[in-house]
Amino acid sequence: MAGGLVALLDDVAVLARAAAASIDDVGAAAAKAGAKAAGVVVDDAAVTPQYVRSLAAERELPIIKRIALGSLRNKYFIILPAVLLLSQFVPWLLTPILMLGGAYLCYEGAEKVWAKIAHHDADGAGEEEVQDETTLVSGAVRTDLILSAEIMVITLNEVIDEPFWSRLAILAIVAVVITVLVYGVVALIVKMDDAGLRLSQRSGAVATFGRGLVRAMPVVLTVLTVVGTAAMLWVGGHILLLGTNELNLHFLYEAVHHVEVAAHDATGVLGGLVGWLVNTVASAILGLIVGALVVLVMTLTLHRRKPKAAAATAPATTRTDGTIPVPPSRAAQRRDAPADRAPRG
Repeated sequence: MAGGLVALLDDVAVLARAAAASIDDVGAAAAKAGAKAAGVVVDDAAVTPQYVRSLAAERELPIIKRIALGSLRNKYFIILPAVLLLSQFVPWLLTPILMLGGAYLCYEGAEKVWAKIAHHDADGAGEEEVQDETTLVSGAVRTDLILSAEIMVITLNEVIDEPFWSRLAILAIVAVVITVLVYGVVALIVKMDDAGLRLSQRSGAVATFGRGLVRAMPVVLTVLTVVGTAAMLWVGGHILLLGTNELNLHFLYEAVHHVEVAAHDATGVLGGLVGWLVNTVASAILGLIVGALVVLVMTLTLHRRKPKAAAATAPATTRTDGTIPVPPSRAAQRRDAPADRAPRG
C-alpha cells in the first residue's frame, strides 16, 4: 500500500513538472510572439492618445479604460475565434491574410510620411470636432480592431506549429499582455503632463522637474509618432518580404538575405547588429515603396470621389435674409436676356 502511494505521488510529481515545463514553454512562446508584434504595438500606443486629447482631464482615464475593455472584447470574441479556426482548418490562408495586413501597415505608414511631406494631417485633425464619448470610444475600438487583428495574426504565425490548446493559451496570454501594455502606456502618456503640472507647483528641484516634464511631453509624443510610423513600415515590409518567400517568390528575400549575410561577415563582433539593421532598413524601404503605391491608388480612386460627393451634397448658399436663392428657370433666363442680342440666322 505504501509502495503504491509513493508511486502515485511520484507520478503526480512527474505530471506537475511536465505541467510546469508546459507553462514555461507557453510563456516563452508568448513572449517571443509578442515581441514579433512590437511594431504594431508601438503604432497602437502612438495612435490611441489622439482620441482623448480634446477631453477634460478627469474623463481621460475612464475613456481609456472603456477603449481597453473594447480592445479585449475585440481580441477574445472576434479575433481569437477567427484566427484559431483559420489555423485549424485553412492554415494556408494565413500567409496571404498576413500579407494583406502588412500591406495595410505599409499604407498607414506611407500615408503618415506623405502627410508630413505635404504639410497636412492625414487623419483630418485640422478639422477636429468635439464628439460625444460613446462615438469617440466606438471609433477608437474600430481602429483597435484592425491593429489587434494584426497583432494576433502575427502572434499566430509564430506559433502555428504548436498544438491547438497551446495556441489558444499563447494567444490568450498575448491578448491580455498587449492590451495592458498598450493602454497602460497610453494612460501614462496622457497623464504625464498633468503630473508635471502638479509637480511644477511645488518648490525647488521638484518644480523644475515638473516644468521639464511638461515641456518634454510634446517632444515625447512627436518621437512616439515617428517611431510608430517607422515601425509600421518596418513590420509591414518585413511581413511582405517573408510572405513572398513563403509563396515561392524568392527574389526579394534572397537579395536582402545576401546583403544581410555580407554585412554580418564584414563587421566582425558587430555582425549580428549590423545584419539586423540591414534587414530592418531593407524591410522599411520595401514597406515605404508598397505603401506609396497603395497611397497613390487610393488617392486616384477613393480619395478622389470624396470631394465630388461632398460637392454634390453641399447645402445651398443662404442669403442674408435667411432665404435660399433658387436658380432661375431656362424660360426665365431666355425672357430676361438682353433685347439687343443679335438675331439668329
